[in-house]
Amino acid sequence: MLHWAQNYAFEEPVARPATDCPVEDWLAFLGHRWNACILWHLSAGAKRYSELARCLPGVTPKVLTERLEALEDRGLVTRSPQSTFPRSVIYALSPEGRRVVEIIGLLEPLAKSSHTPRRVATGG
Repeated sequence: MLHWAQNYAFEEPVARPATDCPVEDWLAFLGHRWNACILWHLSAGAKRYSELARCLPGVTPKVLTERLEALEDRGLVTRSPQSTFPRSVIYALSPEGRRVVEIIGLLEPLAKSSHTPRRVATGG
């Protein structure tokens, strides 16, 4: 058994639908193209919507709004409307969000050591 696994009580693997597995549910949620990226950028500090949009080239305003709402619904991000003109909203990691970012950070060495660039299909 791995030394870090000694502290965890793992359930015995049981055949069940993927939707019934909380770990698979979280992995699918974090696997969404923008969720982990948003969390990672917020780990550097709270940001306004426009700051996040600049950090994530390619994300549409609609998708960024949807992802922020989903992260807020999961309790990973807090949303604080500011009483300024023009109106703005500050997004920050919640304590649970910081825990998730720490877990993602633990995966970074593995990801870097085993990453192979994806091949782009050519039309030939």
